[in-house]
Amino acid sequence: MLHATEVLGGEAYDAQGNFVGRVSELFIEPADQPNRVARYLLGRGKYLPLLARHDQISSVAPGVIKLNVEEKELEHFHPNEAWLAVRKDLLDQQIIDTRGRKVVRVNDVDLAEQRTNGTVELRVTDVDIGLTGATRRLLQGLASPMLIRRIQERLPARTIRWEFVNLIEPDPLRRVKLRITHDKLERMHPADLADIMEELSPAERQAIIASLDEESAAEALAELDSRLTSQIVEKMAPGKAADIIEEMEPDKAADVLAALPPETSQDVLEELQGEEAREVEALLSFDAHSAGGMMTTDFVYVGETATRGEVLEWVRGREVNVEQLDSIFMIDGDAKLSGVVPVSEREGEGDFRALR
Repeated sequence: MLHATEVLGGEAYDAQGNFVGRVSELFIEPADQPNRVARYLLGRGKYLPLLARHDQISSVAPGVIKLNVEEKELEHFHPNEAWLAVRKDLLDQQIIDTRGRKVVRVNDVDLAEQRTNGTVELRVTDVDIGLTGATRRLLQGLASPMLIRRIQERLPARTIRWEFVNLIEPDPLRRVKLRITHDKLERMHPADLADIMEELSPAERQAIIASLDEESAAEALAELDSRLTSQIVEKMAPGKAADIIEEMEPDKAADVLAALPPETSQDVLEELQGEEAREVEALLSFDAHSAGGMMTTDFVYVGETATRGEVLEWVRGREVNVEQLDSIFMIDGDAKLSGVVPVSEREGEGDFRALR
C-alpha cells in the first residue's frame, strides 16, 4: 500500500536511469477507469512539465518512480478538465461520505499497486480522513518514509472506501466531464442530506441541488433551514425552481415562495402549472400567521365503515403529515359526505378516535 503524499514530490527516472523530474500531480480519468492513476505529471523547474502514462511506469516506491521508456517518449502536459487531479481536487478538499452521511476533509489518498505485463498501476482504494494522513503530510520531507510509517502505525486509521466518496464540484460543466453523479445522495433520507448540505458552502449547496432529481431536491429543501432554502431557490432559474417546488406539498411550496423576494417569487409562480399553481396561489393570498396561511389543501377521506386500525395503516403507508391533519372525512357508498371525525391530539403518531 502506498499513499499519494509518498508519491507526490517523488523523483522520476527514465529507463536509462536519467532524472526526468518530480511528480507534481496524479491524474485519474473517470471516463476510463474511475479509480486508476492514469497519468503522472512530472515537473521540471523552468522547463515544460511532462506526462507519463500508467503503462510507462515500471515501479513506484515512496519518493521515487521509475519509467520503462526514455524521456523523449513522454508527452508534454496540456490541461484537461476531464481529469481528476489528486492533489488539486482531493487533498485538503471536502467530500461527502455517503455511508457515514457526513462531510469530511481528505488528508491523504491510499493507493494499491497492481502489476501488469511489467508495469505498475496505482488504484485509489480509500481516502484518509484521520490522523495517519495528517501526520504523513506534516512530516513529509522532514522525516524518512520509514520513520513516518512507524509513527503512523501507532495511530488509529480513519478511512473511507473510494466507492463511498461523493465529490463536490461547483462547476456544472466539469461535473459532467468528471462523471460526477449524486445517485447515492438521492437514496439518502432527506433529513440526512439536509444535514450534509448545511455543512457545505453556498456554491457547494447549489451544486448538490442542481444535480439531484426534482423529487430528491424538493425533499431535501423541505428539511433544510428556511433561510438556506430561500438562498438556494433564489439563485436558480425560475423554470428549474418551479420544477422542484412542484414536487413539494402546497403549504411548503407556499412557504418557500413567500420567503423569496417578490419579483423572484412571481417569476417562479408563473412557471408553475395547473392545479399546483392554483393551490399555492391560494395559500399565498393569506397572511403567513393567519389560519389560512398555516393551512394545507390536503385532506383525508375514508369509507364510513372503515375501522380505526385501517385508517391508521392507510395514513402511515402514505406518509401523511399528521401534524397538519385535524379531521378525517367519511363518505358513504355513493361517495357523499356522511360525517367528519376529529383527529385525537393524545398521541404524536396520530391516535384517532373510533370512527363509528
